[in-house]
Amino acid sequence: MKRIVVFASGGGTNAENLIRYFNGKPNARVVQVLSNNPQAKVLDRAKALEVSAVSFNRVAFSNTDDVLNILKAIKPDLIVLAGFLWKIPENIIKTFPNKLVNIHPALLPKYGGKGMYGMHVHEAVVANKEKETGITIHYVNEHYDEGAVIFQAKCDVLPSDSADDVAAKIHELEMEHFPKVVEGLLKE
Repeated sequence: MKRIVVFASGGGTNAENLIRYFNGKPNARVVQVLSNNPQAKVLDRAKALEVSAVSFNRVAFSNTDDVLNILKAIKPDLIVLAGFLWKIPENIIKTFPNKLVNIHPALLPKYGGKGMYGMHVHEAVVANKEKETGITIHYVNEHYDEGAVIFQAKCDVLPSDSADDVAAKIHELEMEHFPKVVEGLLKE
């Protein structure tokens, strides 16, 4: 059985989608959700789906090996960032090379980097009158949104689209593609 750990900071719709997708699969399962936000809805979503969910603080994540030791104990086959907003510490990246993936709500390298997440991205896409946007699933390295691209999916941005309209289109792409791409990575 392949073991997936999900890191998330907020609502957790992508995490829930991954948990539900893999609940019906015999070869892989989301076994742990970790969050830097003790109030994050993702923790409730995970617990409701009977997946262990734990929050941690910045000291445990960045200044000690506490979170790293949790991961080592789990021995994940893949660590998936699903709306996780903190930069991953080097000790985790080095311990799990090519096992950390992230989903970003734009076509990287456009609209990536520190501070470019969620509605910030969609507002920038609309403000710059982009004709298309999409999602990027990529490996995680020591820099925000600069790891090797694994997969991209595109959607049109209409002149009449608001940032909320773009967010809805991106959400559809995430729900459709993220679990399938994660599943494909587990088969490699």
